[in-house]
Amino acid sequence: MKVELTRAFDLGADFSVCLINVSENETFKIESVDGPKFALRLNRPGYHTPAEIASEMAWLENLHAQNIIAAARPLRGRDGNYLQKLGVREGVLFQWLEGREPLIADNLLSLAQQLGSIAAKLHDHVEHWHRPVGFTRPRWDFAAALGEDAPRWGHWHKGLGVEPAMLPLFQQTVDVIKTRLERFGESPRRFGLIHGDLRLSNLLVDGAQVKVIDFDDSGFGWFMYDAATMVSFHEHETHVPDLIAQWVKGYRSIRVLSTEDENEIETFIMFRRLLLLAWLGTHAEIDLARTLKSTFADQTTILCGRYLRRFGQVY
Repeated sequence: MKVELTRAFDLGADFSVCLINVSENETFKIESVDGPKFALRLNRPGYHTPAEIASEMAWLENLHAQNIIAAARPLRGRDGNYLQKLGVREGVLFQWLEGREPLIADNLLSLAQQLGSIAAKLHDHVEHWHRPVGFTRPRWDFAAALGEDAPRWGHWHKGLGVEPAMLPLFQQTVDVIKTRLERFGESPRRFGLIHGDLRLSNLLVDGAQVKVIDFDDSGFGWFMYDAATMVSFHEHETHVPDLIAQWVKGYRSIRVLSTEDENEIETFIMFRRLLLLAWLGTHAEIDLARTLKSTFADQTTILCGRYLRRFGQVY
């Protein structure tokens, strides 16, 4: 890979390449002997079109130009383009960001409040940003996430650890989510360009600063979905309501949030949980799926029952 990287990017006289993460994409840390460090994202084949990746880079460019939040800065290749051919794969390069990934075992109340303000800044930005011609990103609406016709991350009923006996409960939950989201609507104050994956593994804490990485799942969805992604894979934890309350507090320090929008965050948490259940079913080979295989579906049934009772449904 080093030969292809040298042709594509200016990485200095020599450099090392180390794989650090495998999820939708493969992420590598590149360290130059001259000092600079970089993050290389090898894109999952077929996950995004070149136009979608160019649009992601355009948003990041504008976020940096306007100093909206601390986020990974994309770097152009030698030919002036962000997306580069690297053997049989394609990749994009970012400046390396220092910091550590927060853990669910940490005291996350302060971070949750900061993350709420970050999300609000992003949402304010996209409401006023005139996107470039040709800008295109996927939609994260009901059909794309939980619909029956080619959902983006797979079908929830084929999710990790899902047993036939669980299907009626999950179906009822999906039906309630659909009804509530249809009623909630997609007005511009509620639905727009979002990061779409503001979970702990996409954050870096560096002193008092919280930095955001991985805009790979950015797209058009409900703004409150960004609240739900904060507790991804941990929706069942007892302190989630406290984290959401702090997120809301941080959000309201920047941007108006109606009570109706706040009350629907529970729907987006359930929406996200079922989406992750489907995603894990299509990524059974990764370490995270192996770790969660024995518990995730069972925990999801508990969440579904709680959600249905919360909105007056009986299962």
